[in-house]
Amino acid sequence: MKTRHFHFAFLPGAGAERVATKDAGGMEANLSLEDEECQIAENYKRVYLPVTYSIVFVLGLPLNSIVLWLSWCRTKRWTCTTIYLSNLMVADLLHITTLPFLIANYSLRDRWPFGDFFCRLVRFLFYANLYCSILLLTCISVHRFLGVCYPIQSLAYRTRRLALTGIGVTWALVILQALPTLVFSETGPNNGQIVCHDLSRPPVFGHFFVYGMILSFSGFLVPFLIILICYSLMIKSLVKPPEAQMGLGRAARAKSVRTILAVCFLFVLCFGPFHVTRFMYFWFRLHATKNCALQAGARMAYKVWRPLVSFNSCLNPVLFFLSGGSNRTRLVQELRQNK
Repeated sequence: MKTRHFHFAFLPGAGAERVATKDAGGMEANLSLEDEECQIAENYKRVYLPVTYSIVFVLGLPLNSIVLWLSWCRTKRWTCTTIYLSNLMVADLLHITTLPFLIANYSLRDRWPFGDFFCRLVRFLFYANLYCSILLLTCISVHRFLGVCYPIQSLAYRTRRLALTGIGVTWALVILQALPTLVFSETGPNNGQIVCHDLSRPPVFGHFFVYGMILSFSGFLVPFLIILICYSLMIKSLVKPPEAQMGLGRAARAKSVRTILAVCFLFVLCFGPFHVTRFMYFWFRLHATKNCALQAGARMAYKVWRPLVSFNSCLNPVLFFLSGGSNRTRLVQELRQNK
C-alpha cells in the first residue's frame, strides 16, 4: 500500500483552517486543525457541568418564582424597582427553563438529542439572560444613583412610566444583541455524534470572534463603566455628613449601600470572570493554534466559569429582594397564611 502525502489547506478566516486527509479507501475527510493538533481532554465536563447547572436549576427556579409571585400577586403598588426586579426574574426564569437541556447534553457526553431548533434557542436564551441581567442592573443602579445624588431634582425622571420605557428599550437591545447567536449556534457532527456548538462551527469562528467582542463591549463593558461612574458618585455622596445629604434618610442610605454591594458582588463573582476567561479563550484559540497548553488552560477556565455566570439567576432574588427586611417579613407572612 502506497503512502499518500497531502498539504495543509488554509481557508480564509481565523479558526477556519482545515486539514485534508484520506483513509485507506481513498475517502476524503476534513478535520479542523484545532481538533487535529490539540486533542484536549474535557472529562471534567461530564460531572462538573451537569452538577453546577442542576444546582442553579434547583435553587433558581423556586427563588425566582417566589419573587415573581410576590411581585405580581402580592404587591399593590409597583415601584420602579419592582418593575426592574420583576423583569429580572422573568429573564432568569427563561434561562433556567433551558438548563435541563444542558444537563442532559453534558450527561450524554456532549451528544445533543433535541434538534437544531432547541440548540439555537438554548444558546440564545443564555446570552439574552446574561445581558438582560446586566442592563437591568444598570437601570437599577442609575435609578438608585439619581435617588441618592439628586433626590429632589430627579423626581420627574424616576417614574413608573419611564421605568416601563426603560424596560422596553432594554428587552429590545438584548434581543438585537443576542439574535446572531440564532445564526452561529447550530447542531453538527463531531466524533460520530450530533453536538450543539457552544459558540459556532470552527469554519466561521473568526466571524463569531468579531461578534463576541462587539457583544462584550456593548453588553458588558459599557454598562459596567456606567455602573462604576454611578457608584463612585454615590459613594462620594454617601460619605458626606447626614445633614449634607438632602432628603436622604438612614433607611435610604442603607438600601443604597446594599445595592452597591450586591451589584459589585455579582460583577466580581459572575459577570467579570466570565468575560475575561471568554476573551482569553477566544484569543488563544485564534492566535495560539499550535500551543495546546495555552488552549487547554484558556478553554478550561472558560468552561469552568460559563456555568458559574448562571448563578446570577440564583443570586438576583436573594441579593435584591429577599435581603430586604420588609420583603422577608412579607414572605414569612405569606408562607404562614398558606399553611
